[in-house]
Amino acid sequence: MTRLIVVDAGADSALMASDLELEGAQVTLVSPDALPGFDLSGFDALLIPPVRSVLTADLVSACDRAGVRLVPIGPAGSRVASRFGLPASLAPDTPAAQVMAAVAAEQATVEAAAPAPPPRVIAVWGPQGAPGRTTVAIQLAVELVRAGRRCALVDADSVAPSVALQLGLGDESPGLAAACRRAQLGSLDVAELARLATPVETSAGMLDVLGGLNRPSRWPELAASRLRATLAVAREWQDEIVVDVAAAFDEDDDLLGLEGPQRHAATAAVLLEADAVVAVLSADPLGVSRFLRGYAELRHLVGDTPVTVVANRVRPGPLGVDARGQIRRTLSRFAGIDEVAFVPQEQRAADAAALHARAIADVSPRSQLVSAARRIAAGLGARAAITADSSTGSSRGARLLR
Repeated sequence: MTRLIVVDAGADSALMASDLELEGAQVTLVSPDALPGFDLSGFDALLIPPVRSVLTADLVSACDRAGVRLVPIGPAGSRVASRFGLPASLAPDTPAAQVMAAVAAEQATVEAAAPAPPPRVIAVWGPQGAPGRTTVAIQLAVELVRAGRRCALVDADSVAPSVALQLGLGDESPGLAAACRRAQLGSLDVAELARLATPVETSAGMLDVLGGLNRPSRWPELAASRLRATLAVAREWQDEIVVDVAAAFDEDDDLLGLEGPQRHAATAAVLLEADAVVAVLSADPLGVSRFLRGYAELRHLVGDTPVTVVANRVRPGPLGVDARGQIRRTLSRFAGIDEVAFVPQEQRAADAAALHARAIADVSPRSQLVSAARRIAAGLGARAAITADSSTGSSRGARLLR
């Protein structure tokens, strides 16, 4: 027997529940206020009005974890359902037989879908000189959330951590250092990681942020063994773990047999644990030169791990009119890199994000920089459910900021 949850939105909902029971379904009416804490286990589908106050990112995530399908029923043309990649809304007066057919069709689609990819650790690395690692990491994490993946953003930069500052979060929260301490004691689990993380509401949905050190002098707290144990638990916590790391990784320390803490062991540990690496370079002569020097060592360290090269802040000034062509030819000639993703320089969008301490996608959703980040996420295997080129923006928060 099909078990359905119908959100009680008035007399029409009660009438639909009665009709569905006549079709052989077991129906439970639930008020919108009771949804956040409702036990979804054992149900097949949730029939819900596509309104922002009811259909939220937290509810969608809870349904995904419980294996409950979402069927929107309400006015046609609602953008809320499409925001979460849901099918078009059914009309409120849709016959119960057609509703049951839609639920069955949705069930067949879910069963025929490919299995979800395994959790991944994505390291965002770049050479010395502030090429924009943190900015790329934040934008990439937001686009992975937009693609429907549960994502965590981790700041493992032991030299200049800045994720919390860029997102307007307090740098006194325990964050990654506390997680590493608990991992060493063997008391770190998924629930503890979720408690230590700070949830950040973005235009794409909820993003969990595990802040970094508030002082670089605390770098011994991010020991390699601790960080590896933390990432192992994080794989059980989220689908995607985007980790912002420092530039140096002291590859030769292990070869020399040095004992005790290593200054950049955190970066090396993350790169070795990563399933994919995003290597960021600054699109200027000095940035390209620094990248070429560090890329060979990076490749030697990560081995066969896929590396996506991203040229950040691309503009015609320092490299002439054909900046992209210059970068492609240089990287191909000196490093054998044939595939390069380009992120344009958009100072106004970056300034707006810095002013509001938000991701660029939240304040400038139509920015070319956001579109470039979305293409990078797609290249990593994520497909966004909506586009950022909508004339109405992404969310109410983004529109208020603008």
